[in-house]
Amino acid sequence: MGDSTATTTDLDVALEKHRTELTGYCYRMLGSSFEAEDAVQDTMVRAWRSYDRFEGRSSLRSWLYRIATNVCLDMLSAGNKRARPMDLSGPTPLARAALSPRPDHTWLEPMPDARVLPTVEDPAEAAVAKESVRLAFMAALQQLPPKQRAVLILREVLAWRASEVAELLDTTVASVNSALQRARATLSERKESGADAAVSDPLDEEQRKLLDRYVAAFEGYDMTALTALLHEDAVMTMPPFDLWLTGHDDITGFMTTLGSACEGSRLLPVQVNGLPGFAQYKPDPEKGGFVPWAVQVLEISDGRLTGFHFYLDTQRWFPLFGLPLHLDGDSDEVEQGA
Repeated sequence: MGDSTATTTDLDVALEKHRTELTGYCYRMLGSSFEAEDAVQDTMVRAWRSYDRFEGRSSLRSWLYRIATNVCLDMLSAGNKRARPMDLSGPTPLARAALSPRPDHTWLEPMPDARVLPTVEDPAEAAVAKESVRLAFMAALQQLPPKQRAVLILREVLAWRASEVAELLDTTVASVNSALQRARATLSERKESGADAAVSDPLDEEQRKLLDRYVAAFEGYDMTALTALLHEDAVMTMPPFDLWLTGHDDITGFMTTLGSACEGSRLLPVQVNGLPGFAQYKPDPEKGGFVPWAVQVLEISDGRLTGFHFYLDTQRWFPLFGLPLHLDGDSDEVEQGA
């Protein structure tokens, strides 16, 4: 009995070692933070239940990726593709701006770096991992058929050999190479003008200063200062609303009209999708202090902000990021809300 318990514990430990990288894989496949975590949990349960049939012909890691791939392909069989607002429609002029929500399953979701980026020694490997969870790349992945998506992630992000991918997918090396070629062609057609390609890892001094100036401009609600930080083609999105704005005039115009309740907000830094971001808290007129409003994800290029994306479903996002649900109004201390 003691041996059985020890074996069970050993298996739990062995499976848990792979949780972060599997979550990253499932997140790239599914585009949803919560579906990715559900997929990994399902993978762990299936692995645990069928471990007595695992004969060690492949590594435990390869076997787990096989199970996770099958779980994700099953979840993707409904054909839903997650998107950003600009993948679904053209920009909205400020004069016609209206806040129309779409269902949660429409949207590509943000993800804390710590949940999907395992610690690795090699800086080049870490950089590839970060780039592969950035919003523009994630949105491009969503355009690929599920099996092409799996091939591209396994070959280009995780650096598996074609023979390993063929074995995982029960197919041939030629089929894997063909799928990879088609996936690359689709991605190169969608290649955007480096929206976030210039983010250093770690951030360089210029980028850190840009973020400091952004915090000062946003918390001070200084639209002149904010305009100076925005690229002329900057984009602002606010899922679950399908509205998106482009250009600093429309963005700052929105912030001083429909978005004026954000004045007086406070920002706490977060690491999200391989990019700099902030948890935004806006003043709570009823109870005092500050309440959650959005997780902001920022894209930087050539010393300016090219995109900032506000994820507004705070009841889902703030717990995921381990963020407090209330900020005290007169100190820097934070307190966990209910």
